[in-house]
Amino acid sequence: MYEFSAGEAAVSSTVQRWTGAEVRVLREAMRMSLREFAAHLGVSERMVSKWEEKGAGITPRPINQASLDTVFQRCDPDTKARFSFATADSLVPEPQLETHATPIGDATVQHPRDGSLMARVEGSIFLAGPSNSPTWVPSFYIDVYPVSNAEYSRFVSATGYNPPSHWKDGTFPDEIADHPVVFVTWEDAAEYAKWAGKHLPNSSEWEKASRGTRGTVYPWGDQPTPAKCNVRENGIGSTTVVGTYQSGVSPYGVYDMCGNVWEWCSTETKLGRFELKGGAWTSPFNRVTPSLFNDAARSMCDDDTGFRCATSADVMETLLRG
Repeated sequence: MYEFSAGEAAVSSTVQRWTGAEVRVLREAMRMSLREFAAHLGVSERMVSKWEEKGAGITPRPINQASLDTVFQRCDPDTKARFSFATADSLVPEPQLETHATPIGDATVQHPRDGSLMARVEGSIFLAGPSNSPTWVPSFYIDVYPVSNAEYSRFVSATGYNPPSHWKDGTFPDEIADHPVVFVTWEDAAEYAKWAGKHLPNSSEWEKASRGTRGTVYPWGDQPTPAKCNVRENGIGSTTVVGTYQSGVSPYGVYDMCGNVWEWCSTETKLGRFELKGGAWTSPFNRVTPSLFNDAARSMCDDDTGFRCATSADVMETLLRG
């Protein structure tokens, strides 16, 4: 058993295994109807009803376990307190996350210049855009996470480049070290990529890394599930640590491809304007679909816009051999 006082609200806890019994308690703690809870979780109302009816005798699938974990961790303290009092025996302390993420599969490597984890995306045709048009993209690597404040600060220190405008005295608060860097223009992002020996992904590279080759609507599949990403509906109101949404990972093991921050691409749409992908914490869920189009002036600089980098497979393999 793992106990909490009335004020602790289980903020550092997870459910060891979700059953229909915990699902019911969570829904009631969130004070949602069956329909509201099902929509929030991204499953059918019938499925939630089945879970609750069977209680402790049914265990949702792993993908739904992950979604329930995310929903629970994003609840406000009062909701967590109501839940923990009813299900204390199901809760276990959440392990501390390692500073460096564990490599995802054999196709993930550490870039020798900036130290970032990058996922290999094999060259192939994928289904692109809202119309799922077959599009060929050669093999490349892409950052597993958006560039963080800590990573960007190493670039600033190494080059003397101007830091983002919201960093006080040129430094960021410790609590956002692992959040995506924001308030960066397209030029800022491109300069970082150049320094790191990479490039900004073009829109096709970015979309393929997000959707895979089968044309799924979202990185995790076709089910619209706001709980799998940092979007307006979740009420967080800011960026989150990169890689927070493990249930929203793409087929290539790439994180935060929906929500958290808009990401600059190298694709120029008209003179001085470049594509943005993925939506942000400020975006409604219906605007974070990876196939949707958005662009902005290269000088645009906002609190919900960042970037990640890519590199061709040939360049990466040369670096790794060297």
